Order: sequence, then structure tokens, then C-alpha cells
Amino acid sequence: MQLTVYLAGQIHDDWRREIKSKADEKQLPVTFVSPQENHALSDDIGEKILGDQPGQVERDDAASSINNFRTKILLNKSDAAIAYFGESYKQWNTAMDAGAAIQAGKPLILIRPESLVHPLKELSNQADVTVETIEQAIEVLAYLYE
Repeated sequence: MQLTVYLAGQIHDDWRREIKSKADEKQLPVTFVSPQENHALSDDIGEKILGDQPGQVERDDAASSINNFRTKILLNKSDAAIAYFGESYKQWNTAMDAGAAIQAGKPLILIRPESLVHPLKELSNQADVTVETIEQAIEVLAYLYE
């Protein structure tokens, strides 16, 4: 059984590469999709497609609508989602994507360190599974194949 899993979370470090590597090590038949990981392209896509915008607010709005379109399509085509909350970056997009996965009825694995238990308690309560590490999330996926 081949699964497609949407990887929701910040695009500033290599946590997705770690998930993909650990899934490969276990030979899990999983395809991963995600938001645009090229940060500059993500920020510039509105002007790249729609042309120069009159100001930063309009520039961000144009990029946001196109990035949200991408997220909606990829999330809806996914069988499940993993939302990763780390300690280093603000996590607004992660929370938005996790909420969208819940709203769409997608099974959700939420990864969050112990330090974020309190601020993520409601979201964690709505996730199907909450873990603290990437390794634990991979074990949840691996369990599907046992």
C-alpha cells in the first residue's frame, strides 16, 4: 500500500529530509509532499505570476493565495499529514496546515517537543497521534505495514 503524506511545517531547516531519510531506511512505501520548500520562491511566487505589486502587503497577499492553493491541492490529495512543531521558528503555517488537515478529515500525526505541550494542547487533542520526535512519527507510519 503506497501512501502520500503531507509534511506541514516551517521551511527553514532540514526536518523533512530527516523524515524522508528515516522512512527510506525502513523502506516504507510513502511519498512525501509539502509546502514550497524554496523560501525565496515561496515569497516571490505572487509577483512571479501576477507581476509587480504596489507594496509589501499586496506582495505577501499575492504569494499567500498561490501558496494556499498549492497547500490545499497537495493536502487534499494526501492520505495523511505530519505536522512538525520545533523549538526554533514561529509555527503559524504549521498550525494552519494542521488545522486544515483536521478539518479535511486527514489522519494527523503531530510532532511537538515537551516544551510545547501547553501551547499546543488543543491542537494535540484534535490530532490522531501526538509524538515528541521524528523517530516516533516514523514508527507510527511503519506500524501501518506490520
